Amino acid sequence: MTITIHRGIDQIGGCITEIRTARSKILIDLGHNLPKGNGPSEDRFDNAGAIAQLCEGCDAVFYTHYHGDHVDLFRHVPERVDQYIGPLAKAVMRIRLEHLTHVPGEKERREADLTAVERFKTYEPARCIRVGKDIRITPYFVSHSAADAYMFLVEADGKRILHTGDFRQHGYLGKGLLPTLEKYIAPQGIDVLITEGTMLDRNEKKIVHENDLKRQAIELMKRYKNVFVLCSSTDMDRLATFHRANREMRNRPFVCDGYQQRILESFAGHAGVKSPLFKFDHKVYGSDERNEKLRKWMLDTGFTMLLRTGPKYRRWVDTLLPELNPDETLLIYSMFRGYILPTHEAYNPDLKAFVARFPHSEYVHTSGHATTDTLAAVCRTVPPHTAIIPIHRDKGSDFASLDIGDELRSKIVTASQTIDGIDFLVK
Repeated sequence: MTITIHRGIDQIGGCITEIRTARSKILIDLGHNLPKGNGPSEDRFDNAGAIAQLCEGCDAVFYTHYHGDHVDLFRHVPERVDQYIGPLAKAVMRIRLEHLTHVPGEKERREADLTAVERFKTYEPARCIRVGKDIRITPYFVSHSAADAYMFLVEADGKRILHTGDFRQHGYLGKGLLPTLEKYIAPQGIDVLITEGTMLDRNEKKIVHENDLKRQAIELMKRYKNVFVLCSSTDMDRLATFHRANREMRNRPFVCDGYQQRILESFAGHAGVKSPLFKFDHKVYGSDERNEKLRKWMLDTGFTMLLRTGPKYRRWVDTLLPELNPDETLLIYSMFRGYILPTHEAYNPDLKAFVARFPHSEYVHTSGHATTDTLAAVCRTVPPHTAIIPIHRDKGSDFASLDIGDELRSKIVTASQTIDGIDFLVK
């Protein structure tokens, strides 16, 4: 068996992992490099030739979730190669791409992307899929800032590999992480653990649970009548946080555009069946500059409005802000803080300028990734016999700094080598 980390050993995002036997081959995630600031991100794999070469002899590609740094090279995958993702994740990708077909100059490219996504096959949690001649892969649900995210148990050549994807414990559904590992993975053990390490170099003093964010949001909505929220349009947990907080306000509409409404409806149709938290059924209204009835309601009672930074929302903000009392108006910024910090490599000056347009702003956010304590707990719950491969982490971050004991530290692999009959290749 050969396990190849094509990318991710020393960077966050752009993850590509290959697992190959003598007779079969799969790829886990084909992520695009994350952008730096507001400029385009460079990616040597972002072309048909590079992906065709990567997919040579490949039986299938499995995606852990729909974030671009894990899935966005899908468009280059040859049609002969099956691509798999969760059913809700596929629906979210479809809605997003349909929306992007309306962007000037994007119609042809996005329609081609849609055609590719329609060919995606879907998997279900805890249901094994046989791939090629001798690989079995079983997805298990994990909590992340993308809905419908999964880790994968890969079985082949008498070996068991767990690829965690991105995950956390401090989301609404995160409490199931360790019980899932204890029930499904630990009894038979694993040989290799491939795990994310995003938070290794991020010195968070205290990781806030989504429930804590909800309480913060409620207090802010009590203080401010008019609340704008800037957050990811596909982060189901975060959207539920603000929707639930808005329910505590008397008769305030929860306002978003048609694209966001479709995302919320998709979440409600999948996750809302299992938990009322994700039903999104309380006073959700589509923003429309021509809807005078909604506009009057917003001005009379206040509102919570989900924002993005595109031209449509900039027009809305330009129109609404002059009519609002500055002392009663707030922007909640609920995204990675690095985007608005001038000293950070991810700094986006356009985003910073957008945030600065509002009379008041508050930072209400928590990471979509596992804390160092959670990373250590996973290692201790399913200690691998052979190797731990930390990916999706900053260059120079030290996985050995985790509280996992010397025996597990000795199994950390970050360079090419052969152990117990497994060839590890790190590109």
